[in-house]
Amino acid sequence: MKPTFQNIARLAGVGTATVERVLNGRGGVRPVLVEKVTAAARALDYPKRLPDLHRGIVRIDVLLMRPETTFYSRLAKAFGRIAALLDSTIAVHRTFLDEHDPRGIAAWIARPEGNRAGLIVAAPDQPEVRAALHSVEAEGVPIIQIVTRAESVEASYVGIDNYAAGRSAGLFTSRMQSRNGTVVALCHSQIYQVHRDRIRGFSDYFSEHPRDGIEFAAVLFGQDEAIRSAEMLAEALKAWPDLVGFYNAGGANSSLASVLHKHPRGREIFFVGHELTERSAAALREGVMSVVLDQAPEAQARRALDLMLARLGLVSEPVSNDPIRFVTITRENL
Repeated sequence: MKPTFQNIARLAGVGTATVERVLNGRGGVRPVLVEKVTAAARALDYPKRLPDLHRGIVRIDVLLMRPETTFYSRLAKAFGRIAALLDSTIAVHRTFLDEHDPRGIAAWIARPEGNRAGLIVAAPDQPEVRAALHSVEAEGVPIIQIVTRAESVEASYVGIDNYAAGRSAGLFTSRMQSRNGTVVALCHSQIYQVHRDRIRGFSDYFSEHPRDGIEFAAVLFGQDEAIRSAEMLAEALKAWPDLVGFYNAGGANSSLASVLHKHPRGREIFFVGHELTERSAAALREGVMSVVLDQAPEAQARRALDLMLARLGLVSEPVSNDPIRFVTITRENL
C-alpha cells in the first residue's frame, strides 16, 4: 500500500483533511489523532519527516480490579517494572477500581483525569463498561484489553486462551483421576468473560469426551470471595459424597485448599486451579491441589505495553499477539 494521504487516512481511521493537517504541521488536531496518523504514516513508510510524538508526556492508563489478589498484584507490579524502563516521556498510570461499581468504572473510562493517549483495561463485562469502551473507541483512543474482555469491543485482547485452559483442566481431571464420581466447578460469576470461557471449555471437554463413571454436575459462583467460596465447596462435599474432581476457574484457592486439607477425603479429590502463588505452591506440595494453571501476568503486561507503544507509533517493529502461553504446574515441577 502506497503512503498516500488516502491510504494513511484509511489505516488511521480518520479523514484525509486530518492527515493533511498533521503531516503538514498545521495544528488544530487532538494529540491522540496526531499519534494515530503518525503511526499509520510510519507503517506505510511515509517519506517525509513525521511529527515528533515526544514533545509532551504520553500517558497510558492501566485499569485493573481486585488489588488484594495475588494475580492482580503481580500484574500491577509488572506494569510498574516495565514502565520504569521506558522513555521518561512515557507515563504509565495504574488505577484499581471496585469491580462491583460498573457505573464508577464506566465514568473513569469515559472521562479520564489527564490527556490519555492509550488505555489498557481489565474490567467486568457489563453494559455500562461496554458503552464506555465504545465511546473511547469512537474518539480514536487505542484500547488494549488484558486478562479478560468485553463482548462487542473490537480492541485487541492480551491474555491466555481461557477456553483452552478450561479444556485442559477437563482433560487433566478426566485422565488423571482414577476414581469414579462427581465433578463440580467454581468461578467468580458471569460478569467476566475469562471465567465464562474457562467454564465453557471445561464443560465442552466432558461433553465431547465422556468417561464412564465421571459426571460433571454443577457450576458454583463464589465471586472469588474466600469465605463464600469455602462454604460452597464444603456444601458441595456434603451434596455430592462421591465428589472426585473440583475445578476452580477463579480465585480464593487458599481457602478452598484449607477446606480440602481438613476434609477426610480432601486428598482424594483432583483439584485444578489457576495462578501460582506461595499458598497454591504449598497446596501442591501437600497434595491438596493437583494442577495449577498459571497465566503469566508478567508476560501479559509486557505484551500489552508493547502493543500499545506500537499502536501509538512509538516503536516501529510489529508486535505479534498470539495467546500468552499458560504454564502447567504440578508438585513435580515447582
